[in-house]
Amino acid sequence: MDLAAFRWVHEGMRHPWLDALAALFSWNGLLALVVLVAVAGVIWKGSQRAWICLGLVALAVLAGEVGVYQPLKRGIGRLRPEIISETGNPDEWRRNRSSMPSSHAGNWFAATLVLGMYYRRSWRYMAPAGTLAAFSRVYQGAHYPADVVAGALLGIAVGYGVVRIASAFWEAGGTRWFPCWWRRCRSLRVPDVVEAVPEILEGQWQQDRHRQWRSLAYMAIGLTLAARLIYVGSDTIELSEDEAYQWLWSKRLDWSYYSKPPLIACAQWLGTQLWGDRELGVRFCSPVIAAVLGLMLFRHLARELHPGAGLAMVVVGLATPLLAAGSVLMTIDPLSVLFWTAAMVTGLSAVRSGSTAAWAWTGAWMGLGFLSKYVALFQWASWALFFVLWPDARHQLRRPGPYLALAINLVCTLPVIGWNIAHDWVTVTHVAQVGHVGREWQLTLKYLAEFVAAEAGLLHPLFLAGAAVAAFAFWRQRGPAIDQARRMRRVFYFCMGAPVFAFYAFYTMHSRVQPNWIAPAVVPLFCLMVDYWESRWREGLRWLRPLFVGGAAAGIAGILLLHNTNLLIKLTGRALPVEMDPLRRVRGWAETARVVGEARDRFQAEGGPVFIIGDHYGIVGQLSFYLPEAKAGVPDDPLVYYQTTDQPRNQFYFWPGYRERRGQNAIYVLQTDTPQPAPEAIASQFGQVEDWGLREIQYRGRVMRRIQLFACRELR
Repeated sequence: MDLAAFRWVHEGMRHPWLDALAALFSWNGLLALVVLVAVAGVIWKGSQRAWICLGLVALAVLAGEVGVYQPLKRGIGRLRPEIISETGNPDEWRRNRSSMPSSHAGNWFAATLVLGMYYRRSWRYMAPAGTLAAFSRVYQGAHYPADVVAGALLGIAVGYGVVRIASAFWEAGGTRWFPCWWRRCRSLRVPDVVEAVPEILEGQWQQDRHRQWRSLAYMAIGLTLAARLIYVGSDTIELSEDEAYQWLWSKRLDWSYYSKPPLIACAQWLGTQLWGDRELGVRFCSPVIAAVLGLMLFRHLARELHPGAGLAMVVVGLATPLLAAGSVLMTIDPLSVLFWTAAMVTGLSAVRSGSTAAWAWTGAWMGLGFLSKYVALFQWASWALFFVLWPDARHQLRRPGPYLALAINLVCTLPVIGWNIAHDWVTVTHVAQVGHVGREWQLTLKYLAEFVAAEAGLLHPLFLAGAAVAAFAFWRQRGPAIDQARRMRRVFYFCMGAPVFAFYAFYTMHSRVQPNWIAPAVVPLFCLMVDYWESRWREGLRWLRPLFVGGAAAGIAGILLLHNTNLLIKLTGRALPVEMDPLRRVRGWAETARVVGEARDRFQAEGGPVFIIGDHYGIVGQLSFYLPEAKAGVPDDPLVYYQTTDQPRNQFYFWPGYRERRGQNAIYVLQTDTPQPAPEAIASQFGQVEDWGLREIQYRGRVMRRIQLFACRELR
C-alpha cells in the first residue's frame, strides 16, 4: 500500500504547477527567507507571548531533530525511495539518507501544534502548509507516504510534549531560578496574565537579578555540555586527521611524542577507556573541558565584577567559532586553553594575596599547559611583562611563591626533555622547521592580511574588534570610576593575552602562521573586553546591549550551521562548494576506508597477506580507525603503516614499521587530485608497483577527496 501510494503521488500526479509548489514547500531558499523575516519581525516587535511561542517552536524543532527523528532514522535504516536504485555504499546511504520518519513533516507539525496552542487561528494556514510540506516530500521522491505520516504524528507529540514539560518546569522552578522573569510571567501557557505582585526593594531586585544570571549561566553550560556530547556521539562528523593520528598515540602512551607533548594522548586514552574506540571516546574530554572552562570563567568574572559579566563571558564562549570548535574536536588546543586560563585565574589571586598555595597551583597549571602545548612557555613572558607594567606587584618577587611556581613548572618539563634527550632533540628540530626558524628574515605583509582575516572569522569580527579596542583604550581610563584593583586586573588580562597575539601577528612578516596558534591568548583578551565594556555600559553606552545580543545571536547561528553544513541544503536547497565546506576535513573517511578495504580484499584474492601504506600520517590514522580489521590490530599487530623514511617525519618513525613483512604485498594510498607516478622510495622497496588509478571519495554525492592506489608486490 505504501509503495502504491508513493507511485501514485510521485509518478501519477506530475504537473508543472505541482512541481513549483513542491519545490517551495520542500523548504527552498524563498521559503527559508520568508520564515527568517517572520522570525526577525517577532524578535524585533514581538510581545511576551510571541517570544515564548517562538522559543518553544525552536525548542520543539531542536528536540525533535536531535532526540526523535534522527535516532529513529538511524535505528530503522529505511532507504529513501529516491536512492533505492542508486549504486554506492548502502551503509553510507543508510547513515545519512534514511527515510523513516520524515523530519520535514515532523518539524512542520511540531511548529503547527505549538503555534496553535498560543495562537489558535494559526492552524488555518499552518496546517495546510504542513500538509503541503509533507506532500512535497512524497511528490519529490524523498519519502514514502508512511514516512511523512509518521513524521507528522511524531511532530505533534513532540510539540505538545515540549510545551507541557516547559510549562511544568517553569511553574515548579521559575520563582527560584528566574525570579525577575517569573514575576512578569507566572505561566507559560497563559503568558499574558500578570498577577499583581508586591513592590520589590531595589536591593532584593538586584539579588534576584544576580540569581537569574547565575541560573542562566549554569543552564547554558549544562545544556551545551549535553548537546555537545550528543553531537560528538552521533554520526554527523568523523574524526579529523590529527585526532585519528593522536588516537594511535593513546595506544602507545609515552613521555612525549615527535611533535606534541604527551597530555593529548592521555586525554584520548581516558576517553576511549570510558566510551571505547569510537568518536565519542576520542572526543569525550573536549566538551567536558569546554564546560569546565565556561564554569571557571563565569565564577571568576562573577566574583571580580558581577554574575551578569560572567554570563556575558559564557555567551561569548558559545558564539566564538574557535572556542566552539575546541569544544568538539579533541586536539591540543582545548587542553592548552584550559590550563592557560586556570593559571591566569589562580595567578591573579596569587598576586593579590601572596599565597604560597596559590602560586603553587599557578605553577602546576602552567606545567600542565606545557605538557599540552609548547606555547605555554609564552606565559612566562606574560608574567615578565606584567611585573614590568605593574610595579606594585614586584614585591612578590621577594617572596618564595613565584619561584615555587617556576620550580613546579620546570618539573613538568622533565618528561618532554627526557624523551627528547633519548631521541636527539627531534621535537626542537620539528618545531624549528614548522616555524621556518632557519629562514632569513625578509619582511613581508602578504601573510598579515591573511592572519587578520582568519582571526576575524575564528574569533567573531565583533569580539575581535571589541577586544582590540579594549586592549588599546583601557589605558586612558582614569578617575574614581576606575580604582586600582580594577586597573591592575585589566593590566593582568592584557599581559596574559596580548604578547602571544602580538608575537604571532609580528611573525607573519616572516612566514605564514596558523590561526589556532594564538588560542591561549583568546580567553584573557576576552576577559579584558568584558571588563572594559562593562564599565562603559555603566557609564551610559546603552547601544552596547543590542549590539552584543545581535552579534552573539549571529555567532551562535553561524556555529550551529558550522556544526552541520548539511543544514544549508535544508535551508536553501544548495550545498556549500566542497572547497569552502569547513567540515570537509571530518567527512568521507569511513568511505575512504571502505574503498581502500575493497581494494585490499581484491588484492588478497590473488593470494598472500596484504598490508596498507599511507603517504601521510593523517590518512594512516584514519584508515587505522575506520577500517575494522586495522582497528582490531592496533597497536600490537598494525595493518596500516606510514611509508618508511630515513629521517623522522612523524611519530611513526619511532614505532615498528613494515620491514618485517618481507615478501608480502601492499596497497599504497596517495592523496592527490591528479594521477602521479609511484614515489621512488616505494618503487625501490617493492619488486613491482602497479598503478590502480584514482578513486573519488564522495559524501552525499559530492567529492570530498581523491586517492590514488598502487598495488605493490613483494616487499624487498
